[in-house]
Amino acid sequence: MAEILMVIAPDRFRDEELFETRRVLEEKGHRVKVTGHPTGLSRGTRGGEFLLEEDLYRQNPDLSDAIIFVGGGGAEAYFDNPVAHQIAGTMLESGKVTAAICIAPVILARAGLLSGRRATVFPDGKEELNRAGALYQEEPVVTDGLLITADGPGSAVEFALAVSAALEGQRT
Repeated sequence: MAEILMVIAPDRFRDEELFETRRVLEEKGHRVKVTGHPTGLSRGTRGGEFLLEEDLYRQNPDLSDAIIFVGGGGAEAYFDNPVAHQIAGTMLESGKVTAAICIAPVILARAGLLSGRRATVFPDGKEELNRAGALYQEEPVVTDGLLITADGPGSAVEFALAVSAALEGQRT
């Protein structure tokens, strides 16, 4: 059973990308901890709510097997966030699954993690990925080693299955 850290924005996360992805991962037997900064009640773009009790700034990447950044307009809060960048970089450098969906791959791009790597993003973020040196793919879900990206809420289930498969591959 893998320990997965899901990062959502303090407001305007994309509901499907949190709830559907989390549901699939938990059905596959993984433990999911949802975090963000600051803590408190976070509201999704579709009316869902999540009480953030775990502060992103207090997370130890050594204790998780994967990190997932959830999209939605609020994900911009992490675009230039040094803590989010540091945790994502540490996870990827440690050989752990590092994933983002919708507009959240921009976080990975701005953290310098996508240069020369295949990735996808919600169409609004395509230029950000190109500027960061990513090899943009117009696909719903793109896996490049342990780096997994998806283009939006319609890809949440496929994205979760790709993350789960990557985690299973690490254990074999």
